[in-house]
Amino acid sequence: MAIKRTFSSAPWEKKIGFCRAIRVGDHIYVTGTAPIDDDGNTFAPGDAYAQTRRCIEIISKALADLDATLADVVRTRMFVTDISRWQEFGRAHGEFFADHPPATTMVEIKSLISPDMLIEIEADAVCQDS
Repeated sequence: MAIKRTFSSAPWEKKIGFCRAIRVGDHIYVTGTAPIDDDGNTFAPGDAYAQTRRCIEIISKALADLDATLADVVRTRMFVTDISRWQEFGRAHGEFFADHPPATTMVEIKSLISPDMLIEIEADAVCQDS
């Protein structure tokens, strides 16, 4: 079975040794995706909604690199630093997944790799083997 990987500009990929997403057959696993901008800085510090959108945009690109779309996502996991802002995170998530909702989890964690990051999202997808 072929394995295909995709990488992004996240500065941690090479330092830690991971890829943005990996496709094994018809399954795709997208690693924890933080809200970073094109320069590797935190995108929209303090804005839970914008950071969530940014994470999903990065996930969408990784899926496209592996011949899939957000419609193929079957599960997301949202790790947030302030669960009281669940509506902001949820609104952005819902805008992307309203027509094809995956199973999802949102849990509060102590912190992320950068203190101004409010969310990190993992995604799993199942799609037609190409």
